[in-house]
Amino acid sequence: MANLFTKAINTIKSISQKLEFKRFLAMTLVGFLVLATSLDSKIESGRSSDSVTRRLDKVVQQDDADRPKTTGEWNKEARQTEDAPGERAKRIAKESGEAVKQWGSVYTDTAKRSANDLQNN
Repeated sequence: MANLFTKAINTIKSISQKLEFKRFLAMTLVGFLVLATSLDSKIESGRSSDSVTRRLDKVVQQDDADRPKTTGEWNKEARQTEDAPGERAKRIAKESGEAVKQWGSVYTDTAKRSANDLQNN
């Protein structure tokens, strides 16, 4: 009986030692990769996020709709029409119409392409 407990304890010890070694090895490799790769201070300074923001702005501004596309533009428009709820409602209705029209054109294009793909398969 004592022999059985000894074997069980030894098995548990060996498993825990192997797991600790694997964990240590994994942490060492991750640390090495983080330190060895070319991650410089661009991330901390925000320079890389500025270029990403500029690229996203170009993509967002590609269509020719008059409606606001960014949160800043929405907030600016809200401040401009803050004291004129009628004007604000007119703008919202106009911009909603533009958005539905734009969505409709995208939807029909997607439906046509999907139908063509279904026919080809």
